[in-house]
Amino acid sequence: MAKVQVQKHAKRITADEAAALVQPGMWLDYGATLSQPDVFDAALAKRKNELNNVRFRACLTLRPRAVLEADPEGDTFHWVNLHFSGYDRKKHDAGRSNYLPVHLGEIPDYYRRFIDPVDIVILKARPMDADGNFNLSAATVWHRAMIERARMVIIEETTGLPHVMGPGASVHRDDVDYVIAGDNAAAPELPNPPPTEVDKAVARLIINEIDDGACLQIGIGGMPNAVCSLLQQSTARDLGIHTEMLTDGIIDLYRAGLITGARKQLNPGKLVCTFALGSRYLYDAIDRNPDIEFHPVDYTNLPENIMRNDNVVAINNTTQIDLTGQASSETDGHRHLTGTGGQAQFVRGAYASKGGKSFICLASTYERHGERRSRIGLSLTPGNTVTTTRTDMMYVVTEYGITNLKGKCVAERAQALIGLAHPDFREDLERDAYENGLIPRGFFGSESRATTTP
Repeated sequence: MAKVQVQKHAKRITADEAAALVQPGMWLDYGATLSQPDVFDAALAKRKNELNNVRFRACLTLRPRAVLEADPEGDTFHWVNLHFSGYDRKKHDAGRSNYLPVHLGEIPDYYRRFIDPVDIVILKARPMDADGNFNLSAATVWHRAMIERARMVIIEETTGLPHVMGPGASVHRDDVDYVIAGDNAAAPELPNPPPTEVDKAVARLIINEIDDGACLQIGIGGMPNAVCSLLQQSTARDLGIHTEMLTDGIIDLYRAGLITGARKQLNPGKLVCTFALGSRYLYDAIDRNPDIEFHPVDYTNLPENIMRNDNVVAINNTTQIDLTGQASSETDGHRHLTGTGGQAQFVRGAYASKGGKSFICLASTYERHGERRSRIGLSLTPGNTVTTTRTDMMYVVTEYGITNLKGKCVAERAQALIGLAHPDFREDLERDAYENGLIPRGFFGSESRATTTP
């Protein structure tokens, strides 16, 4: 049955009055990143002993949630997350959060088709303008779809967020039930750690593959940030941006004049994203900037849209890859770390783009309990989730080299990936590949010295 459209009036109430609207058994949506409410959250936490079985959906939590801190045993409030931040990961480790597996670009469709109910949506937004619009700031993502399905919408007004431009960046007062005053605190920032020497080595290999006019998607982390830094020293010009997340590094390229978007087929001349997360420098750059357009995530992340630009270059991190090319980017065994995010969709969209390239980056090793281990292995850690399948994998890059797995059989993939591993692990990896049949004996003419078992 079609939803009856009822005009609303955005009635102004206090945070305590808004929190009093929550009833036992309700599903609340807090939205993503900068949009998660703070004043409402604190008011609702005070009602812990009056409620039961109140459940939340959220994504990338950047500040501690009062409802979780007030209820450490999970007697009242239950947290479901679509992509983990460091805070969300700690809560999951403590048994206070659960992950909803999803490609981020499909989330609007999930809300419209599968997620029910949506009792109350509570989002931070800029104060209402003269036309009755509340700007949703730097997280357009799936918020419009949430609002469409919600039985009640509450806006927490704040001047602490940047005002962004683009389709879907605002909600009109006719779609809002209640408005509460926020605390006007500055938007939370995400630190940008300096790139390591390994990050720089990986970045140097990637920038050699980026041509004039390439349209970039750059993920989160030290390696993608290093790519942005080194691109400023390259000869590539007239770059475009069609990405999920806008970062400080992308703004550096924009202010250096390297990003013009002049050769884009989709949204030429515009930097396109669905959310921004970084420092005050980034938030100041996007504030009322007409060069930067924020779109819903099903516009930025669906492969059929990504491929509409030519020469898409997608650059993303992983934490482990096996010798057939499967990448696990979101788990450590059964411990959940982050989320699928947009990685798999941008891998597919970049490959489908005319002249497109997808890069999955990783350091060859990591340290655990004082022991160095290889991130490239015969198989993934038991329990690890496959984020990018071996059939989707294109370029893999470590500090020891770069290889394109497209068109390679399993034996060729194993040999190529062994060549990207740290030298200390290559002999054991080669032996494992032969002994487990990934490389048939004699496949490359003569057997390796690693095929002899001691």
